[in-house]
Formats: sequence, structure tokens, C-alpha cells
Amino acid sequence: MEDGLVIVAKIQKLMKDNLQKVGDILISGGIDNMEKYQYMLGQARTYQLMLQELSNLLENKEQKDEKGTVIDLNTRGTKT
Repeated sequence: MEDGLVIVAKIQKLMKDNLQKVGDILISGGIDNMEKYQYMLGQARTYQLMLQELSNLLENKEQKDEKGTVIDLNTRGTKT
């Protein structure tokens, strides 16, 4: 079985690809009536919401995985 993060990454890629397709259709004028337009707009909003929620869920995990290279410039060393 694949690692959970690999599965999530694949789902995110699929959702981003689908969001791009919906955006392309909306931008190119490939919709012939308002009902279809509203449907496609709803799809785009749903993909954006789901991508944001996945990102929020992964945020803590991503921060824990990174060792980081932040240097605290406010530390005061003792000089001898």
C-alpha cells in the first residue's frame, strides 16, 4: 500500500488538473447557457475549497517534517 502522503499528493494533482480544465472551459467560452456556467463555477469553487482543506490538514505535517534553517538573531550569547 502506498504511503498516505503519496496518495494525498496524487489526489491534489488530480484536483488541480481538473480545476485547470474547468478554468480553461470557463475562460474559452465553452459554455452555452447560464445553468452550465453555474455548474462549472460550482465545480471550480469545490476544487479550490478541497485543495485548501487538504493544504490546511497537511500544514502541521509539513512543518514537522522540515528541519528548517531559521536562525534566531535575537539570541544573546555570553561573551567572555
